Amino acid sequence: MKDCYENPLCVRYSSDEMKKIFSPDEKFSTWRKLWVALAKAQKKLGLDITDGQIAEMESHIYDVDYEQASKYEKELRHDVMAHLKTYCDACKTAQPIIHLGATSCYVGDNTDIIVMKKALLRVRTQLITLIAKLKDFAIKNKDVITLSYTHFQSAQPTTVGKRATLWLQDLVNDLDNLDFQLNRLKLLGCKGTTGTSASFLTLFNGDKEKVKKLENLIAEEMGFNGCYDVSGQTYSRKVDYYVISVLSGIAQSASKFSSDIRLLSHLKEFDEPFEDKQVGSSAMAYKRNPMRSERIASLSRYVIVNSLNPAITASAQWFERTLDDSANRRISLPEAFLAIDGILSLYVNIVANGTVYPLVMKKRLEEELPFMATENILMYCVKKGGDRQILHERIRALSVETAKNIKLYGKENDLLDRIAEDKAFNITKDEIKKVLGENSYIGLADVQTQEYIDNVVSPLLKNNKDYIKSEEKIRV
Repeated sequence: MKDCYENPLCVRYSSDEMKKIFSPDEKFSTWRKLWVALAKAQKKLGLDITDGQIAEMESHIYDVDYEQASKYEKELRHDVMAHLKTYCDACKTAQPIIHLGATSCYVGDNTDIIVMKKALLRVRTQLITLIAKLKDFAIKNKDVITLSYTHFQSAQPTTVGKRATLWLQDLVNDLDNLDFQLNRLKLLGCKGTTGTSASFLTLFNGDKEKVKKLENLIAEEMGFNGCYDVSGQTYSRKVDYYVISVLSGIAQSASKFSSDIRLLSHLKEFDEPFEDKQVGSSAMAYKRNPMRSERIASLSRYVIVNSLNPAITASAQWFERTLDDSANRRISLPEAFLAIDGILSLYVNIVANGTVYPLVMKKRLEEELPFMATENILMYCVKKGGDRQILHERIRALSVETAKNIKLYGKENDLLDRIAEDKAFNITKDEIKKVLGENSYIGLADVQTQEYIDNVVSPLLKNNKDYIKSEEKIRV
């Protein structure tokens, strides 16, 4: 019996790896690691802390007594104090020196940064894996000619591979942005209740250099290059905005891709992976709905809208600290990562296992090709002595009449026959075939695809080859 709400991001969409990153075990063991790092740094700087106390603290990093912590929190209405007391219960010898001089945000905010960094690295691996899969897709289909669209109206031929480079370029830009923000992440450090380090200055008897060294030692212990230069009690909430904006950018790219796939699915030019017993519709048994792409679009919309949360939170902070950020951040930050995790897994799955239908593309292209060929026919006829202005008007009139017959009466596209029969053009059907055969109408699509792969994507993947995974598991 399941009589309580369950978060769909956890039970339906996100991977176990991402859920673990945002798990209570990860959070509270990191709190304890930060308490250990603080004690180690303070000992190095001369405070009366023993190796035995630190060893005791390290031996209890992972055995969190959640039941006891819950009892404390019901009394104290303060999660950090509840877990601090629980940790102290397990570390009787170290109890007097745990959390010495620190405030709640020392463990809370520093842990948030550490967890977000881990989550960004998980997203980075997914993104690089996706870029690798999409590169393979682009190369495989670089010469597969298809009709391009502007305003979802037939435009000119392109190739499936060239279209894939548009998706690729968005993702490469997203990766650049992710790396930029990832490299900027720093710890809050330990600057006390209002960011002035007053408590630590007292602790070290006014020794400013020791106070500064304290933060550097903690950052080094936790695997960071440093701490933010200044802060209030918390790190600036704009950091959250910058991080979630990265996820929003990825969601925008994924949503655009999913829209293209849904349209291609309607055109019967591409199919998502579809299992043998998968059901497309409870009523219409023949349907193969693009549900993976629809899920990407749905989750992407959530991430994009959710990026407004840290923006508003950052703008609403009062002076050095206010608590109206707390409840919102507990929800909005993890859920943005959980959603993007599901999005990228689906994206990889579609690209790696979808099916392209070149013959359908060819048929549709042939239906539209007569209209596209008219410019080349016009140039050919002008070279033979025709009047450009007169021939242009004849093509316009014949094209309008042909389109009318197609739309009103369902007739075939006979524009080329009409041109051959019109004496103004002085061109035979064989000559028209020759003109058609001399031009694929794709311009540099195949060349652009190969050059983008060679110049941008392949070097990127070579530099990140250790991050490429073979496949992404999905929940469908």
